[in-house]
Formats: sequence, structure tokens, C-alpha cells
Amino acid sequence: MTRLRYRLGQYLQVRRALGYKLERAGRLLPDFVTFVHQARAAFITTELALAWATQSPRGTPAWAAARLSLVRGFAQYVRALDPRTEIPPATLLPHHRLRRTPYLYSDADVRALMDAAHASLAPFKGATYRTLLGLLASTGIRVGEALALDHGDHDVADGVLRIRHAKFGKARQVPLHPSTGAALTEYRRLRDRIFRPPRSPSFFVSRAGTRLHYKNVHTAFLRLVRTAGLADRRPRRPRLHDLRHSFAMHTLRDWYHAGVDVEARLPWLSTYLGHVGPATTYWYLTATPELVTVAHRRLERFLEEPS
Repeated sequence: MTRLRYRLGQYLQVRRALGYKLERAGRLLPDFVTFVHQARAAFITTELALAWATQSPRGTPAWAAARLSLVRGFAQYVRALDPRTEIPPATLLPHHRLRRTPYLYSDADVRALMDAAHASLAPFKGATYRTLLGLLASTGIRVGEALALDHGDHDVADGVLRIRHAKFGKARQVPLHPSTGAALTEYRRLRDRIFRPPRSPSFFVSRAGTRLHYKNVHTAFLRLVRTAGLADRRPRRPRLHDLRHSFAMHTLRDWYHAGVDVEARLPWLSTYLGHVGPATTYWYLTATPELVTVAHRRLERFLEEPS
């Protein structure tokens, strides 16, 4: 094993110990190390990094920027061990991903989706999707986090949901509204009555008693969107992940209307949502015109107050 490949192994191990999954880095960076060796280079250079990042003829500018970003992170680690290492400048292949403005679900939209699940799907499948959609809307947890829940992750006594398989490996506890907890308990009793003994440790299960897969959930969701009459919404169509966005934005809107210090509470919301830090949560402050308008009105009232 060469020294650079050994250092790559160390780098991935350290980062994963911090909670990062690094699936893309683990797949692509070994190829970069091979590229460096084939060039007979003694250390990482910006020229080599750029050549590797842009070598795919069918790659997009965004893909090249992503590849270079992976090398940049690895080079920063190696630089501490080998001062000859060059770190590609952040200004090289700049690419800023434009985040799509989310669809904001109203309470009526969520009820329409849940009613569609109850009315248009087989009884147990309908109960599963009705409960799943209600949980996503009322807590803002990620779809993947909900699908990864196991039997013991709903703590009935404490009224919390344990999120153990979270993004970046950050486990957390999510407090539940009593009505949400009651809905989960009702679903659990139905599930256990049908599947005894259980065929899977999963909290949400398919009609076969197995863990739900995202692809199947997404397909069912699109069908429910059409049944609920939400498919033709403009300028954007509802997405499953927008339930999480809607929870965050409605929370911020309610805080603004209540006159609380939103800046001070952002870390709370960040922790609740499982974000790496408040910087990720700040995006929601400018994500919709409604939030911007509410914030501006509050600022105007503040400026009009006598000093």
C-alpha cells in the first residue's frame, strides 16, 4: 500500500468516526489516488486535482465541482502531514447549487393527503401511509429517518421519538405532540394485531410485514398527490420532502407572529431537525416570500418604535 492510499484510509476513517458517511468520497477518492500514482506524482497538486475532476467528457460543471471538492477536503487533511501538498483553491470550478423553493403544505393539504390514503388504499396500507404522512408533517423528520424507525424507537412513556439512523450519524430525540403519539400508538396496535409474530423490526411496514422502501413510498405518495387533487398546483408541485420544509417554515412563521427572538431560537430548531448547525437552518429564513415579508414587517415595527 502506498503512503497516499494509506493516508486516504486514515482520512476516511477519521471522518466517518465523526459521523460522516462519505459514500461518494469512499467511492471516488481511491480513483483519484490511482490517478496521482499513474501520473508518477510524489504529492497532490492543484493541476492533478483539476485534471482528475474534469476528466469525464460527459460530466457536468456541477459534477466536476463536486469531484474537486472531494479532493480539496482530502488535500487539507494530507497537507498537515505533507507540506508539499497543494490545496485546490475554492475559487476553482465554483458552482453554487440552486435549491428549489419548496412547496408549502397547508393544514388542508396534509389532511387531503391523509384522507386520500385512508380512502384510496387497502385498509392496512392506508393506515400506514396516513400515519407516516401525519408523522412527517407534524415533526419535520426526514423520510429516511421515519422509514428507519424500529419498534422501540417510539417511547410512549416519555412522549418522544428516538432517531438513531440520522443523517451524519447524529442520533437525537424528537418530542411528540400528544395527538401524534396517540396516532403512532394506534398504528402500532394495528400492526401488531396483523403481524404476530412480527416479520420485521421496522415500525412502519408494508402489507407483507417488511420494512418500507423509499422508492415504493415515493411512488405511493405521487399517487396520493393526484388523488388529493394537489398534482396541478403551480408554480411548483408538492414533493414528499417538502413536508419537512413546511414544518420548518411554519415553525419560523409562528415564531415571527408570536414576536419571539427567532435568531435566538434557530439553534433549537436546528437541533430538532438534526441539522449539522444553525447555518443550514438559516436557509429557511429566505426560502419563501411569506417568511421574508413577515420578517420585514417585524423589522419595520422595530424601527418605528421610539428609542
